Amino acid sequence: MCVCEDLIRRSRFQGKDSSEESMASKPGVLTNWPWTPLGSFKYLILAPWAINGTYLFVSMEKSERDLSYFLIFPLLLWRMLHNQIWISLSRYWTAKAGNRSIVDKGLEFDQVDRESSWDDQILFYGILLYLAYKSKTLDPSHLPVWRTDGVILTILLHAGPVEFLYYWFHRALHHHFLYSRYHSHHHSSIVTQPITSVIHPFAEHIVYHMLFAIPMVTALISRTASIASIAGYITYIDFMNNLGHCNFELIPKSLFSLFPPLKFLMYTPSFHSLHHTQFRTNYSLFMPFYDYLYGTMDKSSDTLYETSLKREAESPEVVHLMHLTTPESIYHLRLGFASFASRPFTSKWYLWLIWPVTWWSMMLTWLYGRTFVVERHRFDKLRLQTWVIPKYSLQYFLEWQKESINNLIEEAILEAEERGAKVLSLGLLNQGEELNRYGEVYIKKHPQLNVKVVDGSSLAVAVVLNSIPKGTTEVVLRGKLTKVAYTLAFTLCQKGIRVVTLREDEYLKLKKSFNTKFESNLVFSKSYADHDHQMTWLVGDGLEEEEQLKASNGTLFIPFSQFPPKNLRKDCSYHSTPAMVTPRSLENLHSCENWLPRRVMSAWRVAAIVHALEGWNEHECGNKVCSIEKVWEASLRHGFQPLIFQTQSNKHY
Repeated sequence: MCVCEDLIRRSRFQGKDSSEESMASKPGVLTNWPWTPLGSFKYLILAPWAINGTYLFVSMEKSERDLSYFLIFPLLLWRMLHNQIWISLSRYWTAKAGNRSIVDKGLEFDQVDRESSWDDQILFYGILLYLAYKSKTLDPSHLPVWRTDGVILTILLHAGPVEFLYYWFHRALHHHFLYSRYHSHHHSSIVTQPITSVIHPFAEHIVYHMLFAIPMVTALISRTASIASIAGYITYIDFMNNLGHCNFELIPKSLFSLFPPLKFLMYTPSFHSLHHTQFRTNYSLFMPFYDYLYGTMDKSSDTLYETSLKREAESPEVVHLMHLTTPESIYHLRLGFASFASRPFTSKWYLWLIWPVTWWSMMLTWLYGRTFVVERHRFDKLRLQTWVIPKYSLQYFLEWQKESINNLIEEAILEAEERGAKVLSLGLLNQGEELNRYGEVYIKKHPQLNVKVVDGSSLAVAVVLNSIPKGTTEVVLRGKLTKVAYTLAFTLCQKGIRVVTLREDEYLKLKKSFNTKFESNLVFSKSYADHDHQMTWLVGDGLEEEEQLKASNGTLFIPFSQFPPKNLRKDCSYHSTPAMVTPRSLENLHSCENWLPRRVMSAWRVAAIVHALEGWNEHECGNKVCSIEKVWEASLRHGFQPLIFQTQSNKHY
């Protein structure tokens, strides 16, 4: 058992402290933030000050402008960007490699929800800055950009009073009375991520800001403060907070070899990680000196540091290959906005406010031009990864983009082969018939592939079949005729269920592919009125709005495509795209797959996992379809469950 795993086990089974792992059971006074009831409108609190500062800076003469007042709002924006960069980089690193990771355990949705309010402390800091600006005693107006004496004073005051007072306050927070009412909220996150550092009750932040104000207020009173000392100090606090909670060791050993005293002046991610697993050690803020001085340094600190640096990268056994959909889908990735990714994808109006960032991200993915890793999971000792092709849905319909997309998919398959993956599944439009004939192109080009390419069609068919209400004798099949559509139509006719098509070209294509024994159950109808009693429609891409409007009241629309139809009818029901609920034992699942609910995976993605678990030594691509009953039974046997509910009206997943 590795050191970090042993530490997690010990933290859970060491008696008294194990009960303190949960969130505050007795919330104390000032636990919640005052603006919590405002929800997303909380940002309006700063609007009057930000508008006033900007107006004064623009309207005044150059000699009268106060740069220090104007820069308060940009400083707050910088803090948000700085924190988001740490979140994205940390998630990318832990998903991509896993080497140098400290606590090898996944996150869950409850932690993401708990940590979604990380920006509250930035709002609080902004309010304090604006109030300080109005203070006649401090008088922070017209600060110089730089003063060396103020910078040195800030450093000395932080290393002395701030670190010393924080150490003892932090130790006091671990007393049962304060821990159960306040600090246990922070320690609910054993597996930390950068922003875990600021997840505390409001009362704790009041004390923290009082401590961090010591250098800044002293510099202001002594008239040695500068814009650089204040902005630099806050950036330093954010940087060190994020570094200590990123859950992978990034401080090279050579740094401490070159300057040995540094180990007393700067902590490492592994040093602080021990505080989250052991609770009663490593209390220091950023400088371990006080833990050495007062004997609270964990004896495993050096060992865990060495072990984390030596941890090797993890190779995936199952790879799911996806792509970006809409321009704003970049934010829904696990590497994007954590709280946004933890909910089913829907377009948000406020994303239009950051369209320059969206455009920049599109250009970045275009220039980067390589598949990147976004998720890493574990299931029954099976190592899973999700890779993303840096292409958007629109590009898949452009003829001149197909060669580039196929090259990226081929490179991903060969990379998965090189890294020892057993199965690779093609998600969304990566398996299009016109693009690569459901992956068959790659198999013919590389016949000696050990990695099995799976398009997941058989499980997608099985999910749709098991979504059709019992007792159904007739269904309407409408949409682009894909491999799933052909298999569905044939299987339903084989079971004695009539399949009605509303377009003659679709009827002729289906009939041509059928065995004459079952084609009598395939029906072509020119009139929607002839089937007003029909309540189940199987729909794919290409379903037009006017066709939905002609369906009878109470119709159940069941998609068989990768993308869901627009939900136009309030008097009809809409099922999810083919998907299954994952077992609870699937670890590190804390983001939603596109529009699907939490802990739900598309059938195409589940198929690859089942393929690997069963050890099936065959590809499922091109015209190949696995036994529908066999793959369905195997999925249920491994704990995947049907997604049994439908969405009503215009709700989206």
